[in-house]
Amino acid sequence: MRKILTAILLTLFTLPTLYAQSEDALRKTIDKLEASIEKEEKELAKLKKNKSSKQKLVNSLARQIEQRNSLIAARDKQIKQLNKDITEAEKRVGELSVHLDSLEHSCAEMTKEAYRNYRNHNTLVYLFSSKSALDLAHRIADMRSATLFRKGQIEQITTTRDNVRKERETLTKKREEVAVAKKKLNNQRAKMREERDLAKATIRQMSKEEQKVQASMAEHEKRLNSAIAELRKITKGNTSGSGFSTSTKGLRLPVTAGKVVRYNANTAEIVGSKGANVNTIYEGKIVRVSRNKINNKYDVYVAHGEYISSYANLSDVCVKQGDTVIKNQKIGTIASMVNPSTMAVEYKILFAIHSPNPKVVMKASNLFKK
Repeated sequence: MRKILTAILLTLFTLPTLYAQSEDALRKTIDKLEASIEKEEKELAKLKKNKSSKQKLVNSLARQIEQRNSLIAARDKQIKQLNKDITEAEKRVGELSVHLDSLEHSCAEMTKEAYRNYRNHNTLVYLFSSKSALDLAHRIADMRSATLFRKGQIEQITTTRDNVRKERETLTKKREEVAVAKKKLNNQRAKMREERDLAKATIRQMSKEEQKVQASMAEHEKRLNSAIAELRKITKGNTSGSGFSTSTKGLRLPVTAGKVVRYNANTAEIVGSKGANVNTIYEGKIVRVSRNKINNKYDVYVAHGEYISSYANLSDVCVKQGDTVIKNQKIGTIASMVNPSTMAVEYKILFAIHSPNPKVVMKASNLFKK
């Protein structure tokens, strides 16, 4: 069963972790994920009818779970952005409402004062009581200024009221969008639970497929060995990080706050939290950065002298081929992977260490601090 689980890990097809995006870009990402999931659902329906294709069904379910996980992450990001927009809109509505209240109060007080003055001193009395022609001109100018001020004040109140109305409409729209997004998010989570239960039930019936799985594993090992053989040619004579040797011990795990869940000879499966940094175990030189054709994630290979460490299943990388790195330097970020025994989404890398001599198999468990 462990061979089956490991094979599924190696055959998962996943989508890269979402980067920081604008609202429009995030909506496009969500639309693309939803379209991909809809297409995959049709394929799943066909596989469910084909009882002899359990391996394909589990692999398809794993892809679907991973895509749903990416969609859920996108929806979460969308909801956070919408909630941020709502908070800003509420703040603007509050500020505009306070400003509007102040304008209306000021206008009302000015109107009251004008009526009081009009009862006691109407316009004609005010003008004919001028002491001189110059005083009359000043009073006429003051009246015009007061009229223009009142007109401007009314226009400002009208504009502010319109702005308050628009902001409240925006606020209502954003709240409706949040409600729709949350409903879709809950729907995706429910479907993911259903698919996980189906995959777990199918795995328990997969013993008949073990020979096919072993053949797939052998093919993968063959490709991996071929790739390492090519890298050994590239790293021959490399001096960067040449202090590394078979006796090197007490290194930090390559995942920040990570934990090893399984050692297997020269490899280690290391889990961490979402967004955890993946770091080099030792100083050296980046000899290859590639996109893994099996799971669509990044693989990074670092030469330490003529030794090679590999880091598979990174969601993004911040180094390129030819870069020199120091010990514990960040090279990327951990990516998600479906655990085939539980069908839960985990964040994990597959680490391996390779000796210059292909006949010498190193143990990854000897490298790290205990």
